[in-house]
Amino acid sequence: MDFAEKLSLANTRAKGKRPQYLQDKQTEQVMAITMALAMELHSTKERLASLECLLADKGIISRDELDNFQPSATETAKRSLDTQEYLNRILLVLDQEKQAMTSNDKSVAEVLEELKD
Repeated sequence: MDFAEKLSLANTRAKGKRPQYLQDKQTEQVMAITMALAMELHSTKERLASLECLLADKGIISRDELDNFQPSATETAKRSLDTQEYLNRILLVLDQEKQAMTSNDKSVAEVLEELKD
């Protein structure tokens, strides 16, 4: 399985109810958000460290230049949009819950209960 396929699967919404491992739903959601943040942060830190090393080793930019960089207005606007997209990804679990509450999808347990009646 290549990277694109793995990424596609990672963004797939599971059908039915999500398994719950912690005491309550809110704790479960906070844990999911925390783990999403941890994964994003780890990936970003690795890529940033690699870029900084490559740039410094090749003499393209010094660490001082990097530390003192001031983005343009256009770059600031782009970063703002990127931040919003990032927050949307982090809070995806809450959005999925909201969608589940407003949809008519029933869990397997609910369907079985209806069939018993």
